[in-house]
Amino acid sequence: MTFSSAAQTRAEAVAALGEQVDDVEPLLNREGVVVKSRRLAVHADWHRQRQVGCRAEQHYSLEVTDPEVLAEIAGALLAVEPERLDGPTWSLRDDTEARKSAQRAAVADARSKAVGYADALGRTLGPLLRISDAEANGPAARGAYGAEAAGIAPAGRSSAADVRRLNLEPQDIVSTVRCVTHWKLAE
Repeated sequence: MTFSSAAQTRAEAVAALGEQVDDVEPLLNREGVVVKSRRLAVHADWHRQRQVGCRAEQHYSLEVTDPEVLAEIAGALLAVEPERLDGPTWSLRDDTEARKSAQRAAVADARSKAVGYADALGRTLGPLLRISDAEANGPAARGAYGAEAAGIAPAGRSSAADVRRLNLEPQDIVSTVRCVTHWKLAE
């Protein structure tokens, strides 16, 4: 989630941003919401190679650990009019078993492909020489969520948005691993 404020000077932009996030911080101090990071960016705004002012941005990364809180906190945060709100994305609290299962499937797939190549060469597959991870981008949500948000004011403060129609229910998680294997061909 990002909040942004523009002004003529950096100090004015930061002061205006401070007023915006004054309404945000109390919303984040609740059970089931963890602030993973807060990041401030202050920079000049340019238009056609001329500085036209300054901008201050506060970026938040949140983890909502209580699914019951998700719709409520999303609606409340939309009411304070962030410049950008992305999410939710879903992850497993403990991905150990999912990762192990994906690793077993990746190794079986690699072996099956190696056997196919060996067979194509008229040979048989020998022992595994080396295996290594080929990093994936981590868990990815499968399926979509969301719908059009209606009735949200484009600017200013509004009451909490009703996001219940947006289907913010947890989605299936796909745990992806990749491995690189090197096999010896049997003599």
